Amino acid sequence: MLHAVAASRLPVCSQQQGEPDLTEHEKVAILSQLYHEKPLVFLERFRTGLREEHLACFGHLRGDHRADFYCAEVARQGTARPRTLRTRLRNRRYAALRELIQGGEYFSDEQMRFRAPLLYEQYIGQYLTQEELSARTPVPQPPRPGSPSTPACPLSDLLLQSYQERELQQRLLQQQEEEEACLEEEEEEDDSDEEDQRSSKDSETWMPDSEERLILREEFTSRMHQRFLDGKDGDFDYSTVDDNPDFDNLDIVARDEEERYFDEEEPEDAPSPELGGD
Repeated sequence: MLHAVAASRLPVCSQQQGEPDLTEHEKVAILSQLYHEKPLVFLERFRTGLREEHLACFGHLRGDHRADFYCAEVARQGTARPRTLRTRLRNRRYAALRELIQGGEYFSDEQMRFRAPLLYEQYIGQYLTQEELSARTPVPQPPRPGSPSTPACPLSDLLLQSYQERELQQRLLQQQEEEEACLEEEEEEDDSDEEDQRSSKDSETWMPDSEERLILREEFTSRMHQRFLDGKDGDFDYSTVDDNPDFDNLDIVARDEEERYFDEEEPEDAPSPELGGD
């Protein structure tokens, strides 16, 4: 129980600004002392971080009307907790999504391409012009007259970009192999191979115009947003969002946008926080 409360992000004690955060061991020690000396105060202060299985720790307070009230509150929040936590998680991720969109970098072409190279290639990459492809890979530029003799694009930057591009190509190859394996399984169960081959050839020769490319880009970006909400960005630390109450402050406009967003498509596999006891 003490470890669960210590991990709940509830303030264990008041601290002065600039003081280092308490370690988990320090939090548990403070909580243990308060629980043994003033269990009713402990229950009142930390009841929102307790779970139903922790109520046995307060059995000796049964009969005290305040303790009975707080224990009943913990039991009620335990019943509603899975749905409440799921909603809170979705809200926090949506708030984080808005913040990342405003920041610009996380959902830049470069970052999205690195996270989902196959999806990027299908929606955007295969339709880039040669000029756009060249602009994506900068080359060293000689220094301008009168400027320090340092190229505009240093060799170290080029080496880093080269390494990142190789890693990206490896990801792309892996995702292509996985998709091809899935398609082969589907084709074995499908009798319309000739029709599929004809439609595949048609798609290979189709080139979108500027308006169609814009639509493809918007759809790709929308899928990347949904991918983030569904918890599928493997390199992102979702605990910094899911466990962060700072993302609970959604304004009315954001909440309206959120409701419209989730009404369009309810994620089937959105993760639920673990409710195991400590």
